[in-house]
Amino acid sequence: MQHEKSCGALVLHTAEDGKRYILMIRHRPGGHRSFPKGHMERGETEYMTAVREVYEETSVQIRIYSDFRKTVHYRPQPGVTKEVVYFLTETNQTEIRPREGEIAQVEWVPLEQAEASLTHENDKTVFRAAMEKIEKEGLPKAAKTG
Repeated sequence: MQHEKSCGALVLHTAEDGKRYILMIRHRPGGHRSFPKGHMERGETEYMTAVREVYEETSVQIRIYSDFRKTVHYRPQPGVTKEVVYFLTETNQTEIRPREGEIAQVEWVPLEQAEASLTHENDKTVFRAAMEKIEKEGLPKAAKTG
């Protein structure tokens, strides 16, 4: 059995009017919506992978300030198990740009529409856990970025 590990992030942005958005990507193959994530590279920590992958896929710079860490497991194909670790982050950056070729679209989705916008149940589970954490403790505090 082959095992793959990826890391990513739920990236929140609060607009000047107080409205909250979450960063989502739409993949070229299949067109499903999810959160930015990608494979760990040798020598990287989970945090490093999440920060790098979010930037590579969306051009958004993040810093992780929350202790939120949610892991999901699934089988993308027979003989392969995949583990994905997600972190909860916030950014002040609003400008986004998809990675050429792999990502069809990057978008800021209003928080109240986010769960319904997600394609996979695993992503919905992670989103609900993040929202629960925010309700209990508030948003993570991000440093000023880009």
